[in-house]
Amino acid sequence: MTARPRTKFRKLDGILLLDKPRGLSSNQALQRVRHLFRAEKGGHTGSLDPLATGLLPVCFGEATKIAGGLLGARKAYDTIARLGIVTDTDDADGQPLRERPVPDLRIPRIDAALRALSGRILQRPPIYSALKRGGEPLYAKARRGEVVDVEAREVDVHEFALQSAGDLLDDLQGVPPQLRLHVECGSGTYVRSLVRDLGEALGCGAHVADLRRLWVDPFREPKMWTLPELEALAARGERSLLACLLPIEQGMASWPPVDLDAAQARRLGRGQAVAGAFHPPGSVAVFGPDGRALGLGEVEQGALRARRLFAWACGQPGTVPDAAP
Repeated sequence: MTARPRTKFRKLDGILLLDKPRGLSSNQALQRVRHLFRAEKGGHTGSLDPLATGLLPVCFGEATKIAGGLLGARKAYDTIARLGIVTDTDDADGQPLRERPVPDLRIPRIDAALRALSGRILQRPPIYSALKRGGEPLYAKARRGEVVDVEAREVDVHEFALQSAGDLLDDLQGVPPQLRLHVECGSGTYVRSLVRDLGEALGCGAHVADLRRLWVDPFREPKMWTLPELEALAARGERSLLACLLPIEQGMASWPPVDLDAAQARRLGRGQAVAGAFHPPGSVAVFGPDGRALGLGEVEQGALRARRLFAWACGQPGTVPDAAP
């Protein structure tokens, strides 16, 4: 059997809005596209469970320096909550733990339960999650059968709304009792936990049967690319594939911008603070005189300091993918 040739990686900077398929972990999806683009360095911005599909922003090269900020961005999902069955993972990939009859539910009761799980709430993450304790993911401990006690933490649920209860109220033949829901939330929020807690509030238990991420700030109306689409473009030629990448600047819209002249940009690139009356205080996106992003900075008492600069801001080369034809 002939071995597959090893991928020859290269420096590549940019952001790909991947439509992650069901059945792959976020890291598996990342490695697939990293090899497809032959990107030397890559990272994703917020894990999606293997069951989940939808937007997974992938950062290549210097774009990985803003990935941490995108991790904390507001996100939106559509999900289907399957009522009456609780699983060990809180989703359909897990093993059933218990089954209960679904009571006679009406819209006002469902809406009240959704409101109680909205706003700033305390949430207990799933036992099977990538959260680490003692340097090890909780899911690894759970798979070994260890007792895992997860502490509740505060999260922001901006919207938890019912899209449709027709599968439940219409008693459709062959369709399990389920609710179609929309979620908008902040960093660290688990949709699986929201659905689990909703099921308990309704007195029957529930788990996530389907989950799709719709958007992540600042990509509110994303043009996503599936793996088959990317593979087809790669077969047409590298220029077609590289045209799918967004410039780093498009991932920096969530930070307030600060513009520098050439002298200020050189000073910041040397690691020196730039005096002035910069605002607002806190983290900012820094741009040079040509409009190109230089990286992230921090404004304190009017002075600007480098926080995480891109290679070209420090006089090192970077790569800019070819524009779409």
